[in-house]
Amino acid sequence: MADQGKKFVSEGMITYGYILLYIALSSGQIFFNKWVLSSKEVNFPYPLGLTLLHMVFSSVLCFILTKAFKILKVEEGMTLELYATSVVPIGATFAMTLWLGNTAYLYISVAFAQMLKAIMPVAVFILGVAAGLEVMSCRMLLIMSVISFGVLVASYGELDINWVGVVYQMGGVVAEALRLIFMEILVKRKGLKLNPVSVMYYVSPCSALCLFIPWIFLEKPKIDSQGTWNFPPVVLALNSLCTFALNLSVFLVISHTSALTIRVAGVVKDWVVVLLSALLFADTKLTIINLFGYGVAIAGVAAYNNSKLKKEASRSTSDEPEDSIPLVSSSISDK
Repeated sequence: MADQGKKFVSEGMITYGYILLYIALSSGQIFFNKWVLSSKEVNFPYPLGLTLLHMVFSSVLCFILTKAFKILKVEEGMTLELYATSVVPIGATFAMTLWLGNTAYLYISVAFAQMLKAIMPVAVFILGVAAGLEVMSCRMLLIMSVISFGVLVASYGELDINWVGVVYQMGGVVAEALRLIFMEILVKRKGLKLNPVSVMYYVSPCSALCLFIPWIFLEKPKIDSQGTWNFPPVVLALNSLCTFALNLSVFLVISHTSALTIRVAGVVKDWVVVLLSALLFADTKLTIINLFGYGVAIAGVAAYNNSKLKKEASRSTSDEPEDSIPLVSSSISDK
């Protein structure tokens, strides 16, 4: 009995350790990206290039860990047709999400970017209704209204709003909503269930290719015009490694808990990012209106997640396994 109690406590501590690791890595990665893109010390104001570097790094590491050393397992069942019709759209929208989201950090504060991301469930729901995956109801309409109202109030309270950054951030939100819809179609209509490691393995190379093409035309000429590629390789390598570790932490949390836990942890992470950014970055100035609006939006997000989880719980466990990819998260992209 004592041994079972010790085992239960030990497993609980490990689980909470993974959750804290996810929150720390997710928050830290956002701050790390902001610093790399904005600081004069690193001098790398190239969000497209940074995102491309992340995807190439992730592709190489996934191949090494799954095929060379076989430490991690990739789900089987992927076909060329499925890859072309499902993974390619997911990879393209994922690349767009990261590119636009990272670009927004050049124009707006980290805290304000997080506040705008709270509108994600609204975009997902509208696109879900258009795709026939969601059904409009009075309850969902109320929840969407609460989230929208909260984001509008938070935006109204922003002291130094930059509309270019807002457009980039909202573009990233729409791209992420499309990615989540494509993921849901992949699971519901095509029957393929992938864990986070498998998603990284299949999606990262596709996203890298989607980013490489615009990078050649948009950012490479700017880098060439400087006359030298004098960037800190150690900093960029560590940044890419942190991104991969973040994706791996999602796998660890889901495999030891559930999709619900990662959603709750995502809400906690959002608040951590908003509050810490006010201490770390000079361009972040929070107001009472900001925080009130964001609090209202997060309450709407929590209600939306609760509604989705009740809907998923009504399905059979064979249709929706616990260790499958969470289709909707409280945060869009943490990179």
